[in-house]
Amino acid sequence: FCLENTDPRTRGRGIQLLSQVLLQCYSLLQEKEVLHLVLFYESRLQDHHLVIPSVLQGLRALSMCKVLSPGLAVSVLKAIFQEVHVQSLMQLDRHTVYSIITNFMSIREEELKGLGADFTFGFIQVMDGEKDPRNLLVAFQIVRDLIAKDYALGPFVEELFEVTSCYFPVDFTPPPNDPHGIQREDLILSLRAVLASTPQFAEFLLPLLIEKLDSELQSAKLDSLQTLTACCAIYGQKELQEFLPSLWSSLRREVFQTASEKIETECLAALHALSACLSRSVLSSDSEDLLDSFLSSILQDCRHHLCEPDMKLVWPSAKLLQAAAGASLRTYHRITRSVLPLLLEQYTKHTQSSQRRTILEMLLGFLELQQKWGHVEEDESTLLSLQAPVCSVVFSALTDPSVQLQLVGIKALTVLGSLQGFLSSSDLELVVDHLIRLALHEEDSQSSEAAMEAAGSLAPTYPKVFSGRMVPRLEEELQSGRAGKGESYHNHRSLQQRCLQALAAVSTHTSIVRETVPVLLQHLQKVQKGTEARNTQDMVSVCQSLHRVALQCQQDAEGCWYFHQTVVPCLLAMAVQAAMQESTHTLPGKALLEEEVLAAMIPVISAATTHLSPELAAQSVSHVVPLFLDGEVSFLPQNSFPCSFQPFGDGECLEAQRRLVALLMAFVCSLPRDVAIPQQEWLLRELLALSCSCNCPFTATTAAKCFAGLVNKHPAGQQLDEILQLAVNRMEPGLAEGPRRTQALTLLLWVTKALVLRYHPLSSCLTDKLLGLLGDTELGPAAADGFSLLMAESPDVLHKGCHADVRIMFRQRFFTDNVPKLVQGFHGAGPDVKANYLKGLSHVLNHLPKPVLVTELPTLLSLLLEALSCSDRVVQLSTLSCLHPLLLEAPQIMSLHVDTLVTKFLNLTSSPTMAVRIAALRCAHALTSLPTTVLLPYKGRVIRALAKPLDDKKRLVRKEAVAARGEW
Repeated sequence: FCLENTDPRTRGRGIQLLSQVLLQCYSLLQEKEVLHLVLFYESRLQDHHLVIPSVLQGLRALSMCKVLSPGLAVSVLKAIFQEVHVQSLMQLDRHTVYSIITNFMSIREEELKGLGADFTFGFIQVMDGEKDPRNLLVAFQIVRDLIAKDYALGPFVEELFEVTSCYFPVDFTPPPNDPHGIQREDLILSLRAVLASTPQFAEFLLPLLIEKLDSELQSAKLDSLQTLTACCAIYGQKELQEFLPSLWSSLRREVFQTASEKIETECLAALHALSACLSRSVLSSDSEDLLDSFLSSILQDCRHHLCEPDMKLVWPSAKLLQAAAGASLRTYHRITRSVLPLLLEQYTKHTQSSQRRTILEMLLGFLELQQKWGHVEEDESTLLSLQAPVCSVVFSALTDPSVQLQLVGIKALTVLGSLQGFLSSSDLELVVDHLIRLALHEEDSQSSEAAMEAAGSLAPTYPKVFSGRMVPRLEEELQSGRAGKGESYHNHRSLQQRCLQALAAVSTHTSIVRETVPVLLQHLQKVQKGTEARNTQDMVSVCQSLHRVALQCQQDAEGCWYFHQTVVPCLLAMAVQAAMQESTHTLPGKALLEEEVLAAMIPVISAATTHLSPELAAQSVSHVVPLFLDGEVSFLPQNSFPCSFQPFGDGECLEAQRRLVALLMAFVCSLPRDVAIPQQEWLLRELLALSCSCNCPFTATTAAKCFAGLVNKHPAGQQLDEILQLAVNRMEPGLAEGPRRTQALTLLLWVTKALVLRYHPLSSCLTDKLLGLLGDTELGPAAADGFSLLMAESPDVLHKGCHADVRIMFRQRFFTDNVPKLVQGFHGAGPDVKANYLKGLSHVLNHLPKPVLVTELPTLLSLLLEALSCSDRVVQLSTLSCLHPLLLEAPQIMSLHVDTLVTKFLNLTSSPTMAVRIAALRCAHALTSLPTTVLLPYKGRVIRALAKPLDDKKRLVRKEAVAARGEW
C-alpha cells in the first residue's frame, strides 16, 4: 500500500522500511530477487526528492550482494550519475553514494572498467563541491583506487586533478568534542596520497606546489614540501624537467631565508628526494643529463659561501649541498669532487679555531655521507685521492688548543676509521697515539671522554691495533707507581682514573676484553695489598671500570662467559681472602670489605650474570652456592686460605665473612628464572636467620634483599608457602619488641616488595602489617619511608633486568588497594604519628604514573595540601614533587584550590631546607600554567613575596626564584 501511495512522504516511509529490511538480510537474497529489486530501485531514482535517501539506502544494501547479475552494477551507477544531483543531498546520503561506488569497485572492477572514462567522469560529477571531511576521506580513497587499479582516466586527467587539488592545502580545524575524531592530519595525508599517486598529475601539480611554496603561510609551505617529497618517489626526469629551475630557486630561498627549523628540514628532504629521483632516471643516449645540470646549479649557488665560515649563509649552503650529495652515490661523487678540495684549502687558509671548527664540521658532514655507501671505491672516490690532506687536517684539529675543535676532530676521526680501507696501518697507529694522548693527558674532561668513546667505537673494527698498541700503553701508565718528579699527587690519581676508564672504554671486542680484564684485576689486587687511605676510592674506580666492561660484553655470548668465569671467581677469592685476614687479624685487606667497595662489586657480578645462557649459569651456580653454604673454595683462584669460610656461622670473628653475603646476593638474584639453585631451601633459611639476627645493618639488609630476590622468583607451591610462613613467624616477634626491630622491619619491607611485584596473595597481609606500623612512634617514620622502597625501582635486585617476576601495573594495583587504607589511617591517627601516613601517601603518589594520578586527584588533593603544612621536610619535598607535574597536567582541578596553593608555596619558599625552597619555587613557577583569569588576583602578592628568595644565600635557590618571578 505504502509503495503505491500518491503522497511522497508515505511512499518514502514504505521504501525506507524495505531498505532497512534489505540492509539486514541482503546476504540471503537470490539472484532473481536482486535483479527484481535493483530494477525497482533504479526506477525509484526518478521519484520525488523526499524518497531518494531511502532509495540510496536500498541500493547500498544491494551493492553488497554477492549474487548481483552481470551488468547491474554499471546500470545502477549510470542511473545515479544521470538521475541524482548528489551534492544537493544531505551529508549522510552523499556518504551512501560513495559507499555504493566503493562496494561496486571492490566486487565488480572489470565491469566498471568497461565503462571506460565515463565512469571517471561520472565520479567527478558526484564528488565536485564536496565539503564534509567524513565524505572527503572516502572520496579521496576512491580516487586513489581509480589510479592505483588502472581505471581509464581518458581526457579527464585535469578534471580529476582539479576536483581533488582544490582542497590543497587542507585548511580544517575539527570542532571541539568532535565525535568522528577526524583530524586535519588525516585529510592532509589522504589528499597527499591522491596528488602523489600518478605522474599524470605532474604538469598541473608542480606549478601549484611552487605557487604555495612562494606564499606567506607556513602550513602551506610545509604541506607543499612534503607533497613534493612524496611525488619524487614516482616521478622521472620527464615530469620534473620543465620545473627544476623554479623548484631549486624556491628551495634555496626558503633555506637561505627561513627562521623555521621545520621548513628548513622539509626543504632539505625535498632537495634530497629531487636529487634521488633524477639519479634513478635511466639516461637515453640523446637526452640531456638533467642530474648533472641540476647539481651544477646547486654548486654554483652554494659553493662560494663555503669560503666564508663567519657568514650566515655558510651553514645553509653546506646543508643544501649535503642534502643533494646524500641522495645517491652518483650525486655524492659529483658534489664531493667539487667541495672537498675547497674545504681542505679553506681549512689551511683560515687560522682561527672557530673558523676551522666550522669548516671541519662541514667536512665531517660529507665524510658521514660516505658511510652510507660503505667501502671506499678506488676508481671513483674523491675521498681516496684526498686521503693525505684529509688525515692531515683531522690530526691537526686533534692537537689544536681549542677543545671544541678537538671534539669535532675526534668525531671526524671516528668516521674516517669506520670507512673500510681508508686509513693505512701507519695512520691507524697515529690514530691510536692521538686517542691515548687525548684520553689520558688532555686537561679538558670533554675531550678525554670523547677520545675514550671514539676508541670504543673503533676498537671492534681494528681489534689487533688497539689490543697491540693501546692496551699495553694504558697498562704501562697504570703500573707506573707513584707520582713522578714534579707531578702532583692529585694529577697522578687523575691519570690512574683515566687509565682505568680508557681500559674499560676500549673493551668493545672480545679479543680486547681478554687483554684488558687481567690488567684491571691485577690492578685491583695491587691496590688491595696497599695500605694507603685512598685504597677504598681506587678499588671503587676499578669496579666501575669492570662494570662498564661487563655491560659491553652482555650482547656477545663468548665475551660474556669469558668475563664471568674470569672476574666473578677472582672478586670472590679476593673478598674471601680479605674476610679471613680480618677474622685472623693478619695482613691488611680491610678496604675490600668496606660497604662502598662491596656496593661497587655488586653491579659487576650482577652484570656479568644476567645475560648468561641457562646452561652456563647452572655451571656457575653449582660452584658459588656451595662456597657460601659449605665453604667449598676449590674453584677459586689462589685458594689456600688461613681458615674455613663460614659466612652463615655464629661468632663475632665471622662478622667480616658475613658481609660477603652482598656478593652472593649480586650473583643469585641476577640468575635467569629457569636456573635451579642447589640447596635453595637451606640457603633461604640461612638468609632468613642472618637477616633477623645480625647486628651489622649492611649485612642484615643484604641478607633480606637476597632472601626477597629468591622468594620473588621461587615457583608457587607448598615449599614457597612454608618458607614465607617461616619468615612471618620470625618477623612478627621481632617487630613486636626487642633490640632488632629495625632488622625485622627491613626484612618485612623487602619480602613485601618481592610479593607485591608478583601479585602474591600474602602481599596484602604483609602490607597491612606495614600500615599498622605507621602508628608506631619508634618505627613509624622508617615504615613510612618503606613505601618509597615498595614503589621505586630497585637498582640491584627485584627489577626486570635481573629477571625478577615484575607484573605490569603493580603500582596501580598497590595504589588502589592501599591508598584508601592510608587515608583512613591518617584520619584516625594521633597528632604525633599523622605525618607518617602523609609521608607514606606522598611516596606512593610520587611513583604513580601521572595519568593515573590525575584521575585520582580530586579525592586526594585536600590531603596533599594538608601534607604541605606538615613539619617533616621529607613529606614536604615528596608532596611538592607530586604537585609540580599536576599543576601542568591538571590545571582545571588545581585552579579550584589556587588560594591555598599560593599561600602554601610562598610559605615554603622560606623553609630552612634548601631542597624544599627550590621545590616550592618550582611549584610557584608551575602555577603560571593555570588560566590567567585565575592567577591575576594573586599576581602582586606573589611578585612581592618572590622578591625575598632573590637574595637567598644559595645560588640554585636564586636561579629558581628568578625564573618563577619572571614568569609571574
